Amino acid sequence: MLRNRVVAALEDLKAKDVVEIDVRGKTSIADLLIIASGTSSRHVKSIADEVVKFAKQAGVLPLGVEGQDEAEWVLVDLGDIIIHVMLPRIREFYGLERLWTVGDGLEDDDEAPEAPEAQRQAD
Repeated sequence: MLRNRVVAALEDLKAKDVVEIDVRGKTSIADLLIIASGTSSRHVKSIADEVVKFAKQAGVLPLGVEGQDEAEWVLVDLGDIIIHVMLPRIREFYGLERLWTVGDGLEDDDEAPEAPEAQRQAD
């Protein structure tokens, strides 16, 4: 299974804080996002290169790889799985985990939290 190969590649190169987010039903671009951190630009690039290598060994050619020049945030698009390898400061700044999990904790009969008073007055 491709997911297992990707996770193995991340583990092999000691990627940090690996998070998997099931995005089925939220977007048509992928079924799974995997987000991981590297300790330096070189580490981020090495992790992304290893993911590409493992995917090719599984017979999957990446649809695209973005960000390798700067290697602060490298995206590897494997079709159903998209891997984001980021420096910790970039990961914190963009907060992809927060963006993709907003609303996941609400039940059908729960209400969304109210906007703060100052924000409501500005509307």
